[in-house]
Amino acid sequence: MNTKNKLSSTMAILCLALFTSGCSKKTEADGGQEMTEEAGHEGHGHGGDEEPPHEKMVHLNEAQYRNAGIDTGWFEMKNLSEVINANGYTKLPPQNQAEVSVQLPGTIQSIKVIEGEYVKKGQTLATMQSMAYNNLRLDREKMTKELHASEANLEYLKLEYERQVELSKENVTAKKVLQKVSTDLKAEESNVKSLTNQIAILTQNISIGGSSSSPVINILAPISGNVTDIDVTIGSSVEPGKPLFHIVDNSKMHVDLLVYEKDLFKVKAGQQVRFILTNQNNIEIGGKIFGVGKAFANDTKAVAVHATIDDNKMLIPGMYVNALIDIGASRVNALPIDAIIKAEGKEFIFVLEKVTDEHGEEGHVHQEGEAEHAEEEHVHKEGEAEHTEEESEGHEDHGAEIAFARIEVKTGPTQLGYVQVTPLVEIHEGDRIVIKGAYYLQSHLLKAEGGGGHAH
Repeated sequence: MNTKNKLSSTMAILCLALFTSGCSKKTEADGGQEMTEEAGHEGHGHGGDEEPPHEKMVHLNEAQYRNAGIDTGWFEMKNLSEVINANGYTKLPPQNQAEVSVQLPGTIQSIKVIEGEYVKKGQTLATMQSMAYNNLRLDREKMTKELHASEANLEYLKLEYERQVELSKENVTAKKVLQKVSTDLKAEESNVKSLTNQIAILTQNISIGGSSSSPVINILAPISGNVTDIDVTIGSSVEPGKPLFHIVDNSKMHVDLLVYEKDLFKVKAGQQVRFILTNQNNIEIGGKIFGVGKAFANDTKAVAVHATIDDNKMLIPGMYVNALIDIGASRVNALPIDAIIKAEGKEFIFVLEKVTDEHGEEGHVHQEGEAEHAEEEHVHKEGEAEHTEEESEGHEDHGAEIAFARIEVKTGPTQLGYVQVTPLVEIHEGDRIVIKGAYYLQSHLLKAEGGGGHAH
């Protein structure tokens, strides 16, 4: 088969692969007759031969088409979310942080943990000895005795109060007796609470070990978490209230996002959030909003929005994050981002318009029902090629050509490489949208407009 026949075969295959509907459409007329639109009609919702101002044409020959690596397709239904972009940082609530100190002076005897180690609540962090322990023990014993006496008196007053209430109902006793008992009961309740708190403060974060003659004071972890700072060494002096260890529980960490005033009314608790860790290879982590601030943060027009984190194993407090807050989702027509080109302050896609062979004839478009005969027809035409060679040599060779129409569109939310697309000109299902190679076509269009050629 000579070169011309090969080119004809290639164009026939191209027609078969790229056209599934479009250029000739059958409609029923009155009386059941079928009318066919001309294949040359460039119909994306407009009529006539005049091209509307929002469409421009790009014409490629077969070699240009192959080299451009153009790929075509149709819209995909994607569940794209409308999002709000926000920046913020990871934050740990104060109740998940602890500074460990003791309420009596002493000397560190041993240290049981290292920085970064995970500890459980009540675990021994270090041991110490204290000359003030005997005074502490005496004070604690004295307070404990007072507490026991106060608790016993409290039980008596509760019973007496209940008895006086019943007597008061029967008018057996004066109401002033009931009031006095009620006052004594409240005073005793306050005394019990005060003594309990004093004993707790004296023994806060410590337990006693060793012998009675040589007691050892164990310094305990008040919460579970990781040790971040150790501010003592063996033999160092301990002062009351001075921080010795710092512990953080990162399991309760959240993110504070700054949302500006214009977007604030769109944000509410329960919305999903995606965090992008810009300094961690753009790792994405999910979360959910659980609270919205009620005041502007740090003299700005932004409000702190608090969000939980689904998986914070790799996070530490104070890390900077970018976030996308999903404020709504719907299934929409979407195309890959590379299918959209921007020009003249607008957005466009390219649609395959028509294919002409080297004789200037348009390729046939197979309608539904004819597709099963397309391959047989192509083989038949290929078999006839050798018999028409001499005839074709007498005709002018116009060269094979593929035409694309540039269509203006409106875009919506972008997510995971896809963007919502709404054509501003009607296109029909089955038309072939360029999803790869759009930038090549736009570049070719600009060259053609600058130096003449087929661009309209």
